[in-house]
Amino acid sequence: MDKIRVLIVDDSVVIRRLLTDILNADPGIEVVGTAPNGRIALAKLPQLNPDLVTLDIEMPEMDGLATLPELRKVYPKLPVIMFSTLTERGALATFDALTLGASDYVAKPANVGSVSAGIQSVQEQLIPKIKALAVKQQARPAEAKPKLVARPAALQAAAANRPPQRFDALIIGCSTGGPQALATLLRGLPADFPLGIAVVQHMPPVFTRHLAARLDQESALQVKEASSGDVVTPGTVLIAPGDFHLALRRQGPAVKCIIQQEPPQNSCRPAVDVLFHSAADVFGAGCLGVILTGMGQDGLRGSQQIVERGGAIVAQDQPSCVVWGMPRAVVEAGLARHIVPLTSMSQELVRLAGMGRRAVAAV
Repeated sequence: MDKIRVLIVDDSVVIRRLLTDILNADPGIEVVGTAPNGRIALAKLPQLNPDLVTLDIEMPEMDGLATLPELRKVYPKLPVIMFSTLTERGALATFDALTLGASDYVAKPANVGSVSAGIQSVQEQLIPKIKALAVKQQARPAEAKPKLVARPAALQAAAANRPPQRFDALIIGCSTGGPQALATLLRGLPADFPLGIAVVQHMPPVFTRHLAARLDQESALQVKEASSGDVVTPGTVLIAPGDFHLALRRQGPAVKCIIQQEPPQNSCRPAVDVLFHSAADVFGAGCLGVILTGMGQDGLRGSQQIVERGGAIVAQDQPSCVVWGMPRAVVEAGLARHIVPLTSMSQELVRLAGMGRRAVAAV
């Protein structure tokens, strides 16, 4: 397989050299060029034809936020990873970059104690994301149609004989590409959507606050960063705060949020599995889970538990994912009752949310 071709865009000579050395040390990656600002990067793109771009935010002449829309006009599918500081200001700008079409982000090393620790931090964060994102740019026909694992016979029989099912909560997990996917999904849900919604998006603390605020502006539903004691109720979307797990617990007639900092699961905090496991315990067959775009397999074990309790899982389809990692895991495990394009996801969820209620109303 050909090496992944990367263009580095950063105004710092030190950062350009650091990234070049780190990435070229990996046998699967080649840095084909660098640029000190967006204007020069845009001029180099046709010549270098990279598979992926790393992009700084604060640069002279043309910064990252100005570069992204211009890049997307000509290269709508080219993966772009923002490489920026995660201060309050940097986090807000990086979040803006994600809404403008950036694929993902990696934090520049800060307060890591040593140069070697900084290099290791970049290696561990950046290289896996480059390989996950750039795979969509390269031809890999052997992986285009992954072999699906058949659903267990008991689950197949249950599906065939299942009456219209009433769901009581919608639980969503996502990672890379998630902010854009969530925005698309929530914009399509009406204000009277009958299910309370809880979400885990892999993000640091400052990011989740900005994500909730942005989605609240764009959605007919109320979207907020979850706090302990918040009640899962129709009309509200509760997003796990960065660096905290979100779990659900029934307290009397209400289902409330528990925010805690137990160890990461699947190297993630918040972890989708934590939310899904707790939702399966609380809602049982009334739990409707959704796995959107993201790297890795977080959410797989939680999805298994939801299905075992009689609930259902909806997975985003491969073509509409930025990274088909998390959805792929549940699809290949035979856990996804529906595999849906992002553009049809809201419509499908409205249909599923109303089925059991229509059946009850008709009796």
